[in-house]
Amino acid sequence: MTLFPVPAFSDNYIWVLHDGQRALVVDPGEASGVMAWLAQHRLTLDTILITHHHADHVGGVAALRDATGARVIGPAHEPMPEPLERVGAGEVVKALGLNFEVIEVPGHTSGHIAYFCAEVDGAPLLFCGDTLFSAGCGRLFEGTPAQMLDSLSRLAALPGTTRVCCTHEYTLSNLRFARAVEPGNAELSAYAERCQRLRERNLPTLPSSIELEKQINPFLRAHVPAVEQSARAHDPHSSPGPLGVFTALRAWKNTYQ
Repeated sequence: MTLFPVPAFSDNYIWVLHDGQRALVVDPGEASGVMAWLAQHRLTLDTILITHHHADHVGGVAALRDATGARVIGPAHEPMPEPLERVGAGEVVKALGLNFEVIEVPGHTSGHIAYFCAEVDGAPLLFCGDTLFSAGCGRLFEGTPAQMLDSLSRLAALPGTTRVCCTHEYTLSNLRFARAVEPGNAELSAYAERCQRLRERNLPTLPSSIELEKQINPFLRAHVPAVEQSARAHDPHSSPGPLGVFTALRAWKNTYQ
């Protein structure tokens, strides 16, 4: 299997997974770039996976479905470009001979889902849309901090070797915030340097991994004393416990420059 992020818009990635003949794509916000990439590699589009309803994730679905006849799979509880197969928590999507477990991860949107495959070429794979980013997490457009913290905790419990395939190249900006929250984190500083070098060469910083994110992502580290201390310094009125820390961090990130 080959995994590749097709760039779209200013900072989106449309993930393509293929076996040399058939391909699946994840969250195609536009169709033309995907069609060109598939044609260049002589691939047939088999399946489209959708994580949530935002336009930059579904804008190309209808054109791709009409042009290729690919089946479309998306969340059970969000407005979607019909027709499609709707799936929810615990269901398994079979595509390219692989099994993708559906994980419900509300927060960014109310019905957001992720797709987890336990093994692709020896390593697990996670398509998590806009829930978990490298060194960050999605804004809470429809869900609550409690929902997002629970969703992130569910993803953090996946195997550490899981490749995290999120859909935006937000890593450098997320890292600037993460280093403001936890300036003494040596792993975070080293990762920021690696990512800076990658972006200077116009290479993607993704996929990340669950193990790495647990070391450097402040939104997965609300239980860490240094992160809690920074959150409380920024918002002395924040509630105690990981949820209070997470809520303060998310509000801080919303206005961080």
